[in-house]
Parts: sequence; C-alpha cells; structure tokens
Amino acid sequence: MDLAAIADFNLVARHGGFGRAARESGRPKATLSRRVAELENSLQLRLFERGARKLKLTEEGMALYERTGALLSELDEAVLAISSGVAQPRGRLRVSAPLLFCQLAMGRLAAEFAIKHPDVQLEVTSDDQSVDMVDQGYDLVIRVNPAKDENLYGRPILRDRLVVVASRNLVRPAGNHSVPVVVRGAGKQPTVWELISGGVKSSIAVNPVLQLSSMIMVRDAVCAGAGAALLPVSLVNQDIKSGKLVCWGEAEAPEIALWALYPSRRLLNARVSAFLEHLKEAFPTGEPEELAAYIRPEATVC
Repeated sequence: MDLAAIADFNLVARHGGFGRAARESGRPKATLSRRVAELENSLQLRLFERGARKLKLTEEGMALYERTGALLSELDEAVLAISSGVAQPRGRLRVSAPLLFCQLAMGRLAAEFAIKHPDVQLEVTSDDQSVDMVDQGYDLVIRVNPAKDENLYGRPILRDRLVVVASRNLVRPAGNHSVPVVVRGAGKQPTVWELISGGVKSSIAVNPVLQLSSMIMVRDAVCAGAGAALLPVSLVNQDIKSGKLVCWGEAEAPEIALWALYPSRRLLNARVSAFLEHLKEAFPTGEPEELAAYIRPEATVC
C-alpha cells in the first residue's frame, strides 16, 4: 500500500476538493488528482463522487478516511516526538465546548494552556449541539450529560446541580400561589417546580414571565428582580454568598455532568493528554464550587 497516496487522499478529503487541497498544501492539483486516481485503481474502489462543482466522499471513501486519518496524525506526531527527543505537545488542537462553559471559563483556560504549551495552536469553538469529531476535525469535545457513544472515550471533568434562586426582595409564596419565574428557552414550561431543602421536599407553582436564550441572561434578570429561576450552582454560588441572591432549595433533578470526550480509535496524543491534565489541574475535585471560584478567582470557595 502506498502510504504517500493515502496521505494525498486524506489531504483532498479533509479540504473537500483537489483545488483547495492544492492551495492549502502547495502541491500541484494535477499531482493530487493522479495520486488519488492511482489509489482508487489499486483498491478497485471509487473513493470520491466527482460532480461538476463538488467532490463528495463515497461510503468506502468515508470509511477509509475515518480509519486512516487518525493513524496518519499519530504517525506525524511520532516522527516529531522522535526528532525532538521528547513527546512534547505541539501542533493544532481543536476543541468544541458548550456555550455557557466557554463564556464563563474557557477564555482563562485557553490562555493558561497557551502560556504553558506555546507549541500548541489551540482552537476552541462554542457549540451546544452534538458534532461528528472525525468529520469536523475535533480532537476533544466537552459536552453536558452526553449520550452513550461506543466510538468515544470520555471522563467527567465537572459536576453541577440546579438550585432555585431569587433576589432578596422576592418572597417565596405560601400555599398554591404562583411565583414569577425566568426560564431558559422557549416553548411550553412546567407549572410546578419540585425542590429539596434541608432534606425536605416541597413544590412551588411557577408563572414564567420571561423566556431567555442563555443562562447568563437568566441570572442577570433574576438579579434585577424579574423573578426566580433554576440555575446551576457554579453560576450563582458567589451571588448567594454575597447576598445578592437567595437560594430557595435544590431542584429535584439528575446531576449535571460535564464530560471531555475523544475518539476511541485514536491513540491519546500529547496535545489531548496535556489539555485533559490542564482541566484536571483547574478542577481537581470537579465540584461546582470549584468552577464558581475559577470564574471569580478573587472570591473564596464555600
């Protein structure tokens, strides 16, 4: 098998066409086209569907790309490690993380990582949706309570809980009276919230008066007195400590877990290992109070 031809095939597949691959790599377009055609002939398989304006991987081409792309990446890293005499993290590291986590902590995390590992080009994208790590070229994905995926390995890095908070001026209603609340997202909302406080369960009737698209907007609206809200401990811990907000109890809901995920078929490279270690150093126990203190390092953790 011609390893150079497979590398050329991966180059074209990654950039989505011969022209773009040629421009990005400085290789002649005709050479790339010839090498891919030779690889197709040797395999007796069509790897690309060639349209008038678009190049698309066939099912066989996608399978080959997924299986060989990671191996070529590992081979490049092995050569770099041997040539430098040490497996020093270097090269591009692409990470996808939830929007709220990016807004609260990723700027500082990324800066500290860049200072610690200057040979790594870190690229972070905020996204709450699931992504195809291989197809979209991510090395590491951070997600909240991810669904089980046999193609991915992972480890929890942070845990969180939802609590009901309100401004000091908003009195929790008694009996069946409802309380104005601020909620995240649009659409139909529950009319009752189940709470636990001091081991005692209770419920409150709620009347959504504001529907906002981000947790940060919800917190700001609650601080301004618009109503109560269900928010993560990590986001409001310091506001509760300062007296700006009052906690009415913890929501009776499953724990929130933030996971770092990476492809199981890929050997854990030095860049990913270094970033995972960086997350572990930032959040050694993974408790929500740690994230709260990391967001506002001048405050003291409970």
